[in-house]
Amino acid sequence: MAATYIVLMGVQGAGKGTQAPKLAEKYNLPHVSTGALFRAMKTQDTPLAQIQATMAAGKLVSDEQTFEVLKDRLQKSDAANGAILDGFPRNLAQAEALDAFLKTSGQRVTIVPYLELNRDLAIRRITDRWECSLNEDHKYNLTTKPPQVKGKCDIDDAPLKQRKDDTPEAATARINDFFSLTTPLLDYYRKRNLLRPINADQPIEKVTADLVRVIDEAVQHLVA
Repeated sequence: MAATYIVLMGVQGAGKGTQAPKLAEKYNLPHVSTGALFRAMKTQDTPLAQIQATMAAGKLVSDEQTFEVLKDRLQKSDAANGAILDGFPRNLAQAEALDAFLKTSGQRVTIVPYLELNRDLAIRRITDRWECSLNEDHKYNLTTKPPQVKGKCDIDDAPLKQRKDDTPEAATARINDFFSLTTPLLDYYRKRNLLRPINADQPIEKVTADLVRVIDEAVQHLVA
């Protein structure tokens, strides 16, 4: 039986973090975010100690190390029917490694929805993100979910802070990197007829509906 592997792509700020959990619930698939996996590893006792050491030293995790983390996650029982991949692959080498791994079990990438957003809007969405300095789960967006009192958390009145990678300078650099690395990857999936562009500059519910539509079409094609 074919499993469903959804590679959710999109520039930072396009809404992957909002849409992936919705898709995970609808399709009963785990949301596998490489960023979340790396953050969790900082406090976990794992045999992938070399990767922890790399992160602790502030160094970039290699493609090979990243794939080892992803492969370990995809081999968990809850991913037996597939997964929603968020943050992987980021380049051609990672895409090819994923294809080779899935092929060993007779599987393949099902579909690649791509949340499209223009560069300026993406930067604005990122720089609008702030969080409570006492509890990072208390999150705000200056445009869509501003605090009641400027610069203060609604829940505990603590000052809000901006993550280092959400500053205008950092956001611009991240987005420039995304487009330079992703263009070849988009071409790779486009040539295989897996890429499905989705307009991310729409209400959340409309983006979700568009995602469900293209995923359902891909899944039905697999069954047929």
